[in-house]
This record gives sequence, C-alpha cells and structure tokens, in this order.
Amino acid sequence: VQLQAYGGGLVQAGGSLRLSCATSGRDFSSYSVAWFRQVPGKEREFVAAIRWTETNTYYSDSVKGRFTVSRDSTKNTAYLQMNSLKPEDTAIYYCAATTTRPTNLLKSYPYWGQGTQVTVSS
Repeated sequence: VQLQAYGGGLVQAGGSLRLSCATSGRDFSSYSVAWFRQVPGKEREFVAAIRWTETNTYYSDSVKGRFTVSRDSTKNTAYLQMNSLKPEDTAIYYCAATTTRPTNLLKSYPYWGQGTQVTVSS
C-alpha cells in the first residue's frame, strides 16, 4: 500500500487549501483513510477519516465544520478540504490507511504517506 500526500502550502488565516492523498497498491474498497497532523514537539493528532466505500465521515472537534474529508474512487485519491483556516492549523499533515473501520487511534493505521506542510499565517 502506497500513500502520497500533497497540496500543502502557505495560506493566510481564513483561507482554504485542499490536500490530496494518492493511493496505490491495493483495492481500497475495504480500507479507511484518515488524515492526521503533527506540530514539532507534539504528538500526531487525528483530524478526519472516511471509509472508502461509505459516506460517513469523522472529524476531530477542532476541525469539525471547517474541514471536509472525501474520496474519489475513480482517481484512487482521498481529499481534505480545509476552509476557514486558523494559525493553529499549522502542521505537517499526513494521510494514513487501515483495513479496519475509521478510528482516531494513531496505532490503528499501519500505512502512512509522507507529510505535507500546511502553514497558516495570521
């Protein structure tokens, strides 16, 4: 299973970014994909998750209502649309995959992509 996250960048507070997570190597119809983020010196934290073949989505309280996770099966890509960005959203964002149902537990995800930096200026 290979995951590649991209789309990060520098944006002003209140702005938007869309992250992409390109997947390959497996049929993702039985997988869940999640987004996590990490600030230097802090633990990696859950952001959002989606089951590949379902429409239910899951979010941390800190991003609920501002971020939207989705996937496009035809492109084998998951997305994280981030709106109303705040300086505290600044972090390295990672996508991850698991064969279990979506969870916010870091240890449940054995497959990880490289991170993409998101910087929100005030």
